[in-house]
Amino acid sequence: MRGLTPKAQQMLLQIARDSIKRGLKKGKPKLPDISDLPAELTAERATFVTLTIGEHLRGCIGMLEVTRPLAEDVAENAFAAAFHDPRFPPLSRDEFDELKISISVLSPPEEMTFSSEADLLSQIRPGIDGLILQDGFQKGTFLPSVWEQLPQKEMFFEHLKLKTGLPAGYWSDTFRVFRYTAEYIH
Repeated sequence: MRGLTPKAQQMLLQIARDSIKRGLKKGKPKLPDISDLPAELTAERATFVTLTIGEHLRGCIGMLEVTRPLAEDVAENAFAAAFHDPRFPPLSRDEFDELKISISVLSPPEEMTFSSEADLLSQIRPGIDGLILQDGFQKGTFLPSVWEQLPQKEMFFEHLKLKTGLPAGYWSDTFRVFRYTAEYIH
């Protein structure tokens, strides 16, 4: 998948910032007029928007499924990360100027086939793959950037199981695992 142009990347960062700024003033996101945007920003893509202040996470919200144009997805996810991440209180005006915005534009997920946990781990590409783990109604994901904190395959997968609500040592023949990559915009 071809990456976004530098101009498009800057436009997405501005869309995210404008959406959060509108959220602080009016309590709702600012959605871009997609008729004014280049085609690469109107293509339907899934994104995550991560907010940090200093080195600390301040919010992260995204979608794994493609549901809307890229620019709209970024605007909605930026607003949600700032004001609706259940791990944090809503962003305050005082925090806005310190806020760093990162956008992850996801590739479509591809289902993996494997016969065991060892087989699955042998196929995972550290630093490249994001994973979606699903077992019945339980589902969780780690973006490829999580490899920075969890660089070993075993540790990455154990923590993903925990995030999904499963024990770290759990294995099931009904596991479904999907992999995807991400283009990062800072």
